Amino acid sequence: VQLVESGGGLVEPGGSLRLSCVASGFPYSDYAMSWVRQAPGKGLEWVSSITQKGATEYWITDVEGRFTISRNNARKELYLQMNNLHPGDTARYYCAKGGHWPTDTRSWDSIPRGQGTQVTVSP
Repeated sequence: VQLVESGGGLVEPGGSLRLSCVASGFPYSDYAMSWVRQAPGKGLEWVSSITQKGATEYWITDVEGRFTISRNNARKELYLQMNNLHPGDTARYYCAKGGHWPTDTRSWDSIPRGQGTQVTVSP
């Protein structure tokens, strides 16, 4: 499994970024996919997931209406469009293989993810 994220950067509050993830090494279209993030000094948290056919879920109430997850199965790519960014969105964002559900108790070590891309929201 290889997941390579890109698209992060430094943006002012209210700005936008589009993160991308290119997947390889597994049958991408057979798997749900997710974005997770880790803010400075905090643990990993689920941001959003998308099923194989494009049904979406947002795990952080504050990002609903601002973030949009999407995928292109033919290109084996995952995206996260982030609008109206807040300083609280500052984190390293990771693409993760598989979905998430409310009773998910898996350890982070068992969830394949990429190296991440840094998003910094600051004036």
